[in-house]
Amino acid sequence: MMDAEGQQNHHPKDPQMSKRLKMALVVLNCLLLFVGDTGGPLVSRLYFRHGGHRQWLASWLETGGWPLILLPLSISYLYRRRLASDHHHPTKLFFLTPRLFLACVVLGLLTGTDDFLYAYGLSFLPVSTSAILISTQLAFTASFAFLIVKQKFTPYSINSIALLTVGAVMLGLHTSSDRPDNVSQGQYLTGFFLTLGTAALYGLILPLVELTYRKARQVITYTLVMEMQLVMGFFATAFCTIGMLVNKDFEAIPREARQYGLGEVKYYMVLVWAAILWQCFFLGTVGVIFCVNTLLAGIIIAVLIPVIELFAAIFLHEKFTSEKGVSLGLCLWGLASYSYGEYRENKEKKEAALKDQTTGLTTGG
Repeated sequence: MMDAEGQQNHHPKDPQMSKRLKMALVVLNCLLLFVGDTGGPLVSRLYFRHGGHRQWLASWLETGGWPLILLPLSISYLYRRRLASDHHHPTKLFFLTPRLFLACVVLGLLTGTDDFLYAYGLSFLPVSTSAILISTQLAFTASFAFLIVKQKFTPYSINSIALLTVGAVMLGLHTSSDRPDNVSQGQYLTGFFLTLGTAALYGLILPLVELTYRKARQVITYTLVMEMQLVMGFFATAFCTIGMLVNKDFEAIPREARQYGLGEVKYYMVLVWAAILWQCFFLGTVGVIFCVNTLLAGIIIAVLIPVIELFAAIFLHEKFTSEKGVSLGLCLWGLASYSYGEYRENKEKKEAALKDQTTGLTTGG
C-alpha cells in the first residue's frame, strides 16, 4: 500500500555504522521490501476474495504487526549495552524525544486513516488495479513535498505527474473491464476513488516524515527510525482498533471464520500472514530509505508493480486487460522519469559539493 518515494535525505545519519553492517542491512531491507510489497496486497485481497467483509479488520492488519519491531530494537539495545559496558557508559533505553514522539503520534493516526482507505478500496478492486492506482502516490508526494519541504518541481517530476495522471484516468474510463463478479459498478467506483485518496494521503505523510527528520535536532540512527516506526505503528493500530470496536468486528471474527471460503484454519492463517507481510513492507521501506535513500526504495517499489500484476494473475486469476497494460506502461514510464530526475539531481549536488570542497582546499593552500 505505502510507498516511500520522492524525498531527499537531508537529515544527519549515524556515522558509526560499518560498511559491512550497512551492506547487510541494505540486503535485508531490500528482501523485506520485496516480500512485503508483493505479499501484503495479495494476502489482503485473498481475505476479501473468499468471504472477508471487515474493512476495519483488514486495515488493522496493515500495522497490527508493530510488536515485531521490538525484536530489532531489543537486539540494538543489547548491542549498545555491550558496547557501553566496555567503555563504562550508561545505555539509553530509547532515543525518542517528547517532540519526536508527538510527531509520530500524529503520523500514526494519519497512517491509520490511510490504512482504512486502502483496505476499503481493496475490498472492491482487483490487486492489479489497486497497485497501479497506488503508484499515483508519487504525483501527490511531489506536490506536497513542494509545499511542505520546498522541494522544487523539475521537468522530470512534471512529466511523471502527467504520465501517472493519464494512467489513472485510463483505468477510470474502463471500469467495467476488470470489475470483480460480486462487485457493483457503484462499489467499484467507490473503491477506485478511495484508493486514489489513499495515494493522496500517503503522498502527504511522506513529506511530513521528511519534515520530522529535519526538525529532529538529533542524529537519525537506524534505532531511532525503528522507534519512530514502532510509535507510528502502535497509534495507527490503535486508531483501527477503535474502528473495529465501533463496527463490532471482534464479535464478528469467529462467525466470519466459520463461513470463510477457504476454511476456518486458513482464515486465521490469512490474518496472521497479512499482519506479518505488511510489517515486512514497512520495515523494509524505512530501512532502505535510511541505509541508502528514498530513490532506491522508489525504484524497488516501481519494479515490483509488474511483479504484483503477475502474481495477481497467477494466484488470484485476475484479468489483465489491454487498458490495464497501457496504464501500467504509463505508470512505469512516469516512475522511471521521476527516478532519473532524482538521480540527476543527486549527482549534480554531489559534484557541486565536491567542487566546493576542492575550491576550499585550493584557497586554503
